[in-house]
Amino acid sequence: MKPELVWGDLLDQPVEVIVNAWNRNVIPWWLLLPQGVSGAIKKQAGYAPFQELASVGPMPLGSAVLTTPGQLPYKAIIHVAGINLLWRASEFSIRESVRSAMLLVNEKGFASVAFPVIGAGSGSFPTERALEIMCQAFAELETSAQVRIVRYKKNHEQD
Repeated sequence: MKPELVWGDLLDQPVEVIVNAWNRNVIPWWLLLPQGVSGAIKKQAGYAPFQELASVGPMPLGSAVLTTPGQLPYKAIIHVAGINLLWRASEFSIRESVRSAMLLVNEKGFASVAFPVIGAGSGSFPTERALEIMCQAFAELETSAQVRIVRYKKNHEQD
């Protein structure tokens, strides 16, 4: 399948579920400084999704966990372990994060999902390469869900 690529804010997408590019959940969420996608989610959703996520414990790199959306208007948030303990993303972590998230989307029957560019923020992975890896991973998957990848720009304008 081929995802739709859009510019904008992940939290403004007309979808049922969003993906949060997270870490391996080894460091307690309350010790982390909110930044990027996770910071925006914490600010708008509140702490409930992250408290649920904390109860899961350490996540294998590339795995995914489903939580409630807190105060966000979505059905759920899928948190993916897209970066390792050194705060770096890899081809493996990006590819497996896409696969794990889509497994949950398909299992739960969500009709639509929005992804950030996994690994391109806190994971310090080059954005264009991360997009390429994500699109390759999506090409190997089947789903009936509408999938979009959201590229963020503060002014919401394309280059």
